[in-house]
Amino acid sequence: MHILDVIEKKKNNLPLTAEDLQFFIDGYVDGSIEDYQASALLMAIRINGLSFEETLALTKSMLYSGDIIDLSTVKGYKVDKHSTGGVGDKVTLIVAPIVAALDVKVAKLSGRGLGITGGTLDKLEAIEGVSIDLTEEQFLNQVNDIGFALAGQTQNLVPADKKLYALRDVTGTVDALPLIASSIMSKKLASGADGMVLDVKYGSGAFCKTIEVAQQLAEIMIQIAEGFDKSIVTVLSSMDNPLGRTVGNKNEVKEAYDLLKNPDEADANLLNTITEVSTYMYEISSKKSHEEAKKAVLDVLHSDIPVQKFEAMVHAQRLSDDIKPIELEFTPDYSVDVISTDAMTGYIKNIDAQTIGQISLDLGAGRHTKADVLDYFAGIELLKVKGDEVKAGDVLMKLYASKPVPTEFVTAAQNAITFSAEKVNPIDDKIVLKSKDLQN
Repeated sequence: MHILDVIEKKKNNLPLTAEDLQFFIDGYVDGSIEDYQASALLMAIRINGLSFEETLALTKSMLYSGDIIDLSTVKGYKVDKHSTGGVGDKVTLIVAPIVAALDVKVAKLSGRGLGITGGTLDKLEAIEGVSIDLTEEQFLNQVNDIGFALAGQTQNLVPADKKLYALRDVTGTVDALPLIASSIMSKKLASGADGMVLDVKYGSGAFCKTIEVAQQLAEIMIQIAEGFDKSIVTVLSSMDNPLGRTVGNKNEVKEAYDLLKNPDEADANLLNTITEVSTYMYEISSKKSHEEAKKAVLDVLHSDIPVQKFEAMVHAQRLSDDIKPIELEFTPDYSVDVISTDAMTGYIKNIDAQTIGQISLDLGAGRHTKADVLDYFAGIELLKVKGDEVKAGDVLMKLYASKPVPTEFVTAAQNAITFSAEKVNPIDDKIVLKSKDLQN
């Protein structure tokens, strides 16, 4: 078998066998298949797609390309969480300590940014001294001791996904549903959790541009999970607007930390999202009703325990044993205000997440190539969000960077906002799909 034969089959929209996909994964992991060859196959998959059978075979090949974490030494129910990616999505940083505060273990393997969407690992590394490179022993001990750990994949854990993840980011193949599903599920299955909650985004700032595509992705991942006897809940939510009031890295961590310290002052849509995701994570692990689980989440959120869990995680994952406060002061070199004009008044109906994500990436908060170094102080602060009333002269948002901010970024940010004369609900509706074992 030759990789060119596999590429030709998918280029001509012919089905790939499990053997074809195993050959591709094995070869890409061991280096006998080059990046340019893998890129060609990824693009053919992006254009022609994969059937569910092909997607399942690809997921299995990726899953078994390396080690699988054995969580049997972790006491209690283990739940995992994943987001398909969005602009301003800092949900993992908030829900993991909340659920851990309810005595549920969260063993979370996260990823880096893809395209305009940020990555949890990039955000964590914006905290001074924090490492995401944990050994399996460190990972398991931290989950047992603190209740959760947020780490990157080791070289031996789903190495196929680690390589493909980075390649997709720079080859225009981020938004291929089979590649998204296989990437997510191979990592989730390799992490060894008993159950999982997937936050599936749709809209301009997500890989899935419509709710129909998001539902298709959710259904594929549910089928994959069922094939491995795993409980799964998928929460579909809109990413037409950025989530929360910050987009970037360090500023998103600060917003997450501030929410844990004072949830009553948090952005309404972000608070609603983290409450729903946390509730389902607790619900599937505790077997409580949705109402009981939600009450428990809100009660613990208004205690000091989630903040203490977050701080314990930071101290545990710091490279130094030096115990010092978490420093999240946001002091970028350049800050530019985006101000409303006379024509920009009323209630904000929409802030285009794709545009805001692209501006944030271009400011330095994301990567154009695999080799790019992130600017942790780059990003955007939204002073006005969906549902807020705006008057002429109001500061709508601030653009931050370590280099001068081009004026065209300000114009693009202004053009990203649409207005309504009527009041707008700031909270997006959620759609929930579950595996068969969780359906009443």
